[in-house]
Amino acid sequence: MAKSIKIVLAGEGGQGVQAVAEIIAEAANEEGREALYIPNFGVEQRGGVSVAFVQISDEPIGSPKFETGDIVVALSDRAIYRTKQYVGPQTTFVYDSGIEGINGALPRNAAKVVGIPAIEVAKNELHPRVFNIIIMGAVVGATGVISKEEAETAIEKKLGYKFEKQPDLRDLNFKAIQRGIELVSKVS
Repeated sequence: MAKSIKIVLAGEGGQGVQAVAEIIAEAANEEGREALYIPNFGVEQRGGVSVAFVQISDEPIGSPKFETGDIVVALSDRAIYRTKQYVGPQTTFVYDSGIEGINGALPRNAAKVVGIPAIEVAKNELHPRVFNIIIMGAVVGATGVISKEEAETAIEKKLGYKFEKQPDLRDLNFKAIQRGIELVSKVS
């Protein structure tokens, strides 16, 4: 793992980007690394874009702000426009390939632009409610910022109370993590 990684996640309110960012930060923190998560909710209740900023480092994090992300994930057309400012020549830009009419909107200055069919996989293979966990798997697969096992432990910690009532949700979430990792590895 790199000494420090900066992550930007953005999507429409309700797509779960804040939950994913929080789980990733908590998993890194549990492993003894420095982790900083800053939510930017905007006005998603009115249909705005929700953005989450995460920094993870082996050393103290000096500033909560950063200009360029190592990985930027955009889950809607508006999120693509909103996050372009955080893309630089070292950035891996991940977006949902099911978003229509965005080819001209994708950043041209990124090191790598990766489209994954997360919404399609969630709807057709797993369940729409684990869409954000597929995205979390993609972040894990693209960055190695936390291991798959660390991600599963963090999900268990966050959602364990739901798993007790519905044990099949555990397997569903763990499958979603794995599918996200697979999706990003197929195209990167």
